[in-house]
Amino acid sequence: MSNGFDAEGDNKKKKMALVGVSSLFLVAMVVAVTVGVNNSSHKGEGLGDGHGDGAGEISSSTKAIQTICRPTDYKETCEESLMSEGSNTTDPRELVKIGFKVCMDQLNSAIRNSTTLQALAKEPRTNQALQNCRELLEYAIDDITDSFNRIGTFQMAKLDKFVEDLSVWLSGALTYEQTCLDGFENTTGDAGEQMKKFLKSAQEMTSNGLAIVTELKNMLGSLQGSKKGRRLLAGDEVPSWVTDEKRRLMQLPTAAITPNVVVAQDGSGKYKTINEALVEVPKKSNITFVIYVKAGIYKETVLIPKALTHVTMYGDGPTKTVVSGGLNFVDGIQTFKTATFAVVGANFFCRDMGFENTAGSAKHQAVALRVQSDRSIFFNCQMDGYQDTLYAQTHRQFYRDCKVSGTIDFVFGNSAAVFQNCSLVVRKPLANQQCIVTAQGRLENREPTGLVFQNCHFMGDPAYLPFKAVNKAYLGRPWKQFSRTIIMGSEIDDLIQPEGWLPWMGDFGLNTLFYAEFQNKGPGADLTNRVKWKGIKTLTPQQAADFTPKIFIDGDDWILNTGVPYSPGMM
Repeated sequence: MSNGFDAEGDNKKKKMALVGVSSLFLVAMVVAVTVGVNNSSHKGEGLGDGHGDGAGEISSSTKAIQTICRPTDYKETCEESLMSEGSNTTDPRELVKIGFKVCMDQLNSAIRNSTTLQALAKEPRTNQALQNCRELLEYAIDDITDSFNRIGTFQMAKLDKFVEDLSVWLSGALTYEQTCLDGFENTTGDAGEQMKKFLKSAQEMTSNGLAIVTELKNMLGSLQGSKKGRRLLAGDEVPSWVTDEKRRLMQLPTAAITPNVVVAQDGSGKYKTINEALVEVPKKSNITFVIYVKAGIYKETVLIPKALTHVTMYGDGPTKTVVSGGLNFVDGIQTFKTATFAVVGANFFCRDMGFENTAGSAKHQAVALRVQSDRSIFFNCQMDGYQDTLYAQTHRQFYRDCKVSGTIDFVFGNSAAVFQNCSLVVRKPLANQQCIVTAQGRLENREPTGLVFQNCHFMGDPAYLPFKAVNKAYLGRPWKQFSRTIIMGSEIDDLIQPEGWLPWMGDFGLNTLFYAEFQNKGPGADLTNRVKWKGIKTLTPQQAADFTPKIFIDGDDWILNTGVPYSPGMM
């Protein structure tokens, strides 16, 4: 009963846990390491004098595969794929890499099949859906490739960062696969069903990969306790892309910044369009490239592709430097492609700019800004539209001091996104429409995604307020089954209905979603008459803290040292 004895026992337990985590990774990120996975324990088994038929090696490989597949939802797919491709190895790390390779092969096969189907497609929307699938599945392959490559660079000291990255990227791959299939919802013919069959194995393998990583993440969490204590301290490694120059850039007034290239409609810059300036950005660079876009309305459709990383773009203010477009669903463009401005390349930073889609409420889905960029930051920006204004599609995102306006689902997607000090402004919709601020699209309970609003303001545009009793407004609805949205420490005006949340269709997702409100204020924040769905959560202060940017998106690692205003914990 002495304290010394207890401390010694605790130390032994911690050492054993550390050994367990190390072993966990060596058996390819799976909990419950078994003796059957250990190659040495089966060495020579069934081989006699070394001239046997190899039955013992196959047996140990089978046990390794079964262990790796244990936490997955699609065990048969997992085991069959690994047994067919990895029957001659018991190295669990190689088996997991084989699993990723099989998934990539399946996605490449689906891309080839989409090309074949497109040649047969007669309906324009079907043809466009197939074309979009090729692009989306290439993004999925990229995320799985990043996961595959990260296995080879693993360092035990950075295990938590390792599993966070893999969880985010595999979630991104799942989202791209599903977005491909979503594109067929308003099409004719059987192309959608064919693509669903082509993608079945790839979706299951991606889900299995996420399950394996999640098991390791859970084990790591129980070992370390809460992540709340994690902070980038003096002496810790600062990400290589957060240079002194970049920190100054995020803090300086725009007049004091020296850009790499200037865009100006009046001819005072090197280029008159943003797309022209993007040609100068070096591909796959870790060095920040700065683009200054002077005041003006830039009527162009802009894409920052995956190869353009570490791009910083700034303007003269969110209402002065505006990128404007009008692509929309009614005119025949699928939601994914309606974005006025889309950013895919990682580590994108934007400040003092506006993005708008001017299609109007009658044109339905019309995206102003689509974001896939991992570790992207938007500071003092404005996104204006009606339906589907901000498509926070995938990966980790941070919005600070921004304004987003719209009517229906005007912040949507399946990213892990935190909004701090932002304004969510409901606009006047069509006469028969209700207004919904969010539509989060988490597909599986294991995904580390969700929309978090912290110290934000949910309000109505002056033109909408006279109609708030007719065109009722809600905080969100479940676009996908495990939709997750958290609103905390925010001001909610009386335009939000007492029920708070709106169903998507029938009881879809109501038991599996995760919606929570914590310590909000204002007349629309009263919880008395909120919906009583099973998925509505009541958070403790400790649980709420898990959705602060320091913990939820590992913000201290990539936001804290940038100089952008940032509150890592509760505000």
